[in-house]
Amino acid sequence: MIKALHGLARAEQIAARRDEIVRDLKKETGRPVIGYLCCFAPPEIISAAGAIPYRITGRPGDTMAEADAYMEPYGCSYVRNILAQAVKGRLDFLDGLVISHSCDMIQRLYGIWTYYRPLPYSRLFNVPHQVSPWAQRFFKRELVFFQESLEQFTGATVTPEDLSRAVALSNRNRALIRELYRLRKENPPLIKGSEMLTLLLAGGVLPAEEFAKLLAETAAEVKNRTPAGPPAPRVLVWGSLLDDSTFYRLIEEAGGHVVADDTCIGFRVWEKDIPLRDDIYEGLKDHYFLNFQCPRTDRGPGVRRFDYILERAREYNADGVVGYIISFCDPHKFDYPDLRDFLRQSDLPVQLIDDNYSFTPAEAIKTRLQAFIELLK
Repeated sequence: MIKALHGLARAEQIAARRDEIVRDLKKETGRPVIGYLCCFAPPEIISAAGAIPYRITGRPGDTMAEADAYMEPYGCSYVRNILAQAVKGRLDFLDGLVISHSCDMIQRLYGIWTYYRPLPYSRLFNVPHQVSPWAQRFFKRELVFFQESLEQFTGATVTPEDLSRAVALSNRNRALIRELYRLRKENPPLIKGSEMLTLLLAGGVLPAEEFAKLLAETAAEVKNRTPAGPPAPRVLVWGSLLDDSTFYRLIEEAGGHVVADDTCIGFRVWEKDIPLRDDIYEGLKDHYFLNFQCPRTDRGPGVRRFDYILERAREYNADGVVGYIISFCDPHKFDYPDLRDFLRQSDLPVQLIDDNYSFTPAEAIKTRLQAFIELLK
């Protein structure tokens, strides 16, 4: 059924049936599936080692009581949601797990998960919290260690040429994604924010070659659209990980257009190409460590670190910014007060939604969004 669909319809079905899709891929190809939560551990290395990279996503609003026996309830609800899925056996198709030290709760998840539900392969990918020269050397060394551990697990030998090919395929997809993002500069945008996120979520399970086909189908489909409806307030979404399109749909139902974003699965990953250098690890280090704008990485004092958000808001003609923070997400919560003040001083209104990774009560969230959209009008 999915193969008969095209463009956004196919993306929606893939995103809704991600686990089923990856199980089929594993059966068809015989390749192991390596789950990952954050791209600090580059999925291109997983692909080059002959495995299938699978971006693990949560199930917002799903029960998390199963995680209570392993983790305190006063912690990141996203992390607890992921652990609950593992305990329920919903991720038993994984052959391996790589978790980056993106935050302390994520690192703790690695220890609990691999102790109580060990997998054939597991790896904790260490990521420094500063971007000093020694930290860059440390991160680059971690890339090599990560590749070596995958080679030992899969039995493959990854050459620089293999890794360069995987990066080139990934960069091709980045170019297609940036093309789709540019279509959101139209007023009204030709592709909704919720549709774009659904497309990126589908890409978290597909091999790079298949994702390229899906992106090309979608671009051709969207370019032939006729803009529907009158212009509406344009919003940039900033914040914690969003791996479900519900929040974007709530903004759209409230009368706004999500035209840009700065989130973990959004433009942060796709904004720039991975530099294809003679030393491919140097390019991976620059892209995933230096260029990836995550609040967990200390880039020094001062609010000028938020310049890129203001530039993106102006590039996409955003009227305001909606922040989304998962409860107990310390890196984003520490950044928010400075970001709010910086954007307001630049005459860009900001609305924060603090959520427990459930988007409920939906009507209460929608009411706050509607009030903000009315303000922007």
